[in-house]
Amino acid sequence: MTDVEHMKWWGWGVEGVGFHHEDKPAFAPFVLNAVGLDLQTAEKAQPPAFDDIDVADAAVRPEFVAALAGIVGEDHVTTDAMERVVHTYGKSLRDLVRIRSNRIERAVDVVVYPADEAEVQRVVDAAVAENAVLIPFGGGSNIAGSLEPIPGESRTVVSLDMGRMNRVLEIDADSGLARIEAGALGPHLEAQLAAQGWTIGHFPDSFTHSTIGGWAATRSSGMQSDKYGDIAQIVRGLRVVRPSRDGRDGVLVIPAIPSASTGPSVREMIVGSEGRLGVITEITAQVHRVAEQREIQAYFFPNWEAGLTAMQAISESDAAPIITRVSDSRETGFSMATSKERHGMDAVLAERVLPSLMRSKGWKLDDICLSFIGFEGSREHVARQKKLVGRIVKAHGGMGVGTGPGVLYDQKKFDTPYLRDFLLDRGAAGDVSETAAPWSKLLGVYNGVVEAANRAYDEIGTKGWIMCHLSHSYHSGACLYFTFAFVFGDDPLGEYDVVKSAIQQAFVDNGGTISHHHGVGVEHSPWIEQDISPEGVAVMRGLFSAVDPGDNFNPGKVVPAARESADRPVGA
Repeated sequence: MTDVEHMKWWGWGVEGVGFHHEDKPAFAPFVLNAVGLDLQTAEKAQPPAFDDIDVADAAVRPEFVAALAGIVGEDHVTTDAMERVVHTYGKSLRDLVRIRSNRIERAVDVVVYPADEAEVQRVVDAAVAENAVLIPFGGGSNIAGSLEPIPGESRTVVSLDMGRMNRVLEIDADSGLARIEAGALGPHLEAQLAAQGWTIGHFPDSFTHSTIGGWAATRSSGMQSDKYGDIAQIVRGLRVVRPSRDGRDGVLVIPAIPSASTGPSVREMIVGSEGRLGVITEITAQVHRVAEQREIQAYFFPNWEAGLTAMQAISESDAAPIITRVSDSRETGFSMATSKERHGMDAVLAERVLPSLMRSKGWKLDDICLSFIGFEGSREHVARQKKLVGRIVKAHGGMGVGTGPGVLYDQKKFDTPYLRDFLLDRGAAGDVSETAAPWSKLLGVYNGVVEAANRAYDEIGTKGWIMCHLSHSYHSGACLYFTFAFVFGDDPLGEYDVVKSAIQQAFVDNGGTISHHHGVGVEHSPWIEQDISPEGVAVMRGLFSAVDPGDNFNPGKVVPAARESADRPVGA
């Protein structure tokens, strides 16, 4: 195979159209072969007609609906079947399969849209008095099962949609602190901040469809967390609505203090609690002035091990990039397959010069790994950081290829989740799982997960694919983000469970955590005891039981509910 043929097989020089385009889906041939999916013969599934979906009648007393309408207005409370289904699940593969296959186990009963914190307080008090279940709802992008009611729940389930509460209320310019309502979606939030020259710096994959309240509730991380921190570092203050009782107004207030020694951190308890401790209504977030310069540089490494050790060296150095990302060889190939078509000298460089240079270095093109490293700040700062990183990359056998691929990264950085939808339409699973581990265990976690996934594919008798990238670096370790895919057989969810469970178990077996930034919900809770120890679960269960004795706040998430609720009658 010639250099040109080899690089075109990888996708170099082939027109790059995102996988969400219908005319020319840009999948590398080896990805399709690996999962046994033929795009020429695969029949595209049609979206299910909503009228064909069975939705049980809302289990809610008319008097309760009237009481809610009296709080938020009749236009902002609904028992409409479609609204209820939309608010029942998130956007995981399991969620979408259940809807498509008409397997809605327990829909929410009523959806409420409060306008401010005072209305949230009145809704919370009314719901607790009704002994209803309250599930806060942001953008609905969660993939860990954090939104769904417990199957068999007999009490009224209220979805509290925070979408009307979407404003940046105030910016303290001296402190770089912004008060933000919890329902602000990523793009709307960033636009409000940018209008005044600020950024929150938090850009998860779900950015366009998720809220700051949801980020806090699930301990989210963004693509630029190397600089700005995970959401736990960004959230400095909180307002959380709980039931008003015993003479208290029900609003838990955490002031935005830089640091404090005031006992166990209640702020840390709220962040990641997935609605189990109350309803987050407002966040005071650390924000930053929009940087003078932003630049994403692309690098290649001869293999995965070299890329990982380079990322570790960067984390230990004086360099301060905003992004440190490196893909394994499989994901590198996939990325190449979605690159734009090249012409003229650009094509010559990509298709002839670069592969020849790699060969001259003794690199195997099947092993190369693509890395994106981002820089922000003053021009002087960016220049210094690039020099520091450049020396580290070179010391680990890598080479830089400029900003061209980095521009493509910025254009496509929010596209990856649509891979799941494209494959699902054609009878295949595409999903993600992520973990974090110390540097000393990172390669072992990677190898263990790949082996476990391949064994799971053998177990269900299908061809499968798994690829990975390092997405967030810390001084002590990093996050590994896996994407896996296979074609469904006769039991889609059963087969998915085999693969997903194998990956999750491999995380804990090899020294990783069960989730770095997607949360726990019900999807990952079977492994929570292995992750934080039985005593850790006991402490967490004790916290939830003490602050929510009636299991009214999103029961069953993170750890199972303290007691079963299926036998509780509506309004009991």
